[in-house]
Amino acid sequence: MEKIKMTTPLVEMDGDEMTRILWKWIKDELILPFVDLKTEYYDLGLEYRNRTDDKVTVESAEATKKYGVAVKCATITPNAARMTEYDLKEMWKSPNGTIRAILDGTVFRAPIIVKGIEPYVKNWKKPITIARHAYGDVYKAAEMKIPGAGKAELVFTGEDGTETRELIHEFKGAGVLQGQHNLESSIKSFARSCFNFALDTKQDLWFATKDTISKKYDHTFKDIFKEIYDKEYDEKFKAAGIEYFYTLIDDAVARVIRSEGGYIWACKNYDGDVMSDMVATAFGSLSMMTSVLVSPEGNYEYEAAHGTVQRHYYKHLKGEKTSTNPIATIFAWTGALRKRGELDGIKELCEFADKLEAACIKTIEDGRMTNDLAIITTAQNPTVLNSEDFIKAIRNTYESM
Repeated sequence: MEKIKMTTPLVEMDGDEMTRILWKWIKDELILPFVDLKTEYYDLGLEYRNRTDDKVTVESAEATKKYGVAVKCATITPNAARMTEYDLKEMWKSPNGTIRAILDGTVFRAPIIVKGIEPYVKNWKKPITIARHAYGDVYKAAEMKIPGAGKAELVFTGEDGTETRELIHEFKGAGVLQGQHNLESSIKSFARSCFNFALDTKQDLWFATKDTISKKYDHTFKDIFKEIYDKEYDEKFKAAGIEYFYTLIDDAVARVIRSEGGYIWACKNYDGDVMSDMVATAFGSLSMMTSVLVSPEGNYEYEAAHGTVQRHYYKHLKGEKTSTNPIATIFAWTGALRKRGELDGIKELCEFADKLEAACIKTIEDGRMTNDLAIITTAQNPTVLNSEDFIKAIRNTYESM
């Protein structure tokens, strides 16, 4: 069979630990036999990031701007233990955070629905897509430990030297302090990415913050979304038959739990971080979650929503077989290949991505799966496969379709 030809490369960002192992197996077994793969490769493994003083991460993000589509393996964000384990020069920042900041993108995460893996919320029938703002808030906060009594203030000094002050708290004793910020330009990009994604996927868009308490910070988000929607998207949404509405995050949580799903829920950075994990877990597994970073300019970076599966990696190093779920990583590849096919007008590439995703789902629905799914499935007597055998089973399903 002749391989599917590509005209423009994908940006390929390799990663760490067990997901790095899965990355190679997926390419060798599920992609390279069928696609004449063109990629511009960047090694975002922690050792190489350390060797390049993390310049490779910046280079991969800039390449994504150039080519428009990237696919990323899960990567380590180092802590104190990793500093010692990898003999790091410094505690490098999260690669995801660096890439998000450079692309000024919004992260969209949605569960992969499979028969036999039933949501814990029984009325959820359709995927719930979390749109997470990817700049600022607690992730770029300044923090300070307060040793004793004193006055804490927010101080802004304008370019002309003018100072604006706001009292934070009169401390009577020791405490802790955190200062958060965001940018109007980033919030506007977030809003437009959400509106555009809703139009692309023909889904309603919900947005929620806590503007009743945060009357300046959160209210600014609310106001910017409304202004952009009213000026640029109101008629487009009506023509598409979809809806945008704003509500308090407390109300949004209640609505989400009572809903059937099938919409986009836009959240600020930390809210999106927490809620995407909640939605993924409630639908079944973090390994069954798609994730794509979308910039306002239309650049796309696909990745798995989970981490590097450290525990399984250490078992793999000992020569033990692991039953690590590769589905989210496979869907990162299919998402990127489909988008590349759409942008380049290569129908066969889009069809390949669709068929490979269908093969993944059919394999699970036929009762062959990794252990994380076997312990939650309603299917009778599932066959539990290790990672390699599961990937091979998916290939067998693909070739028989």
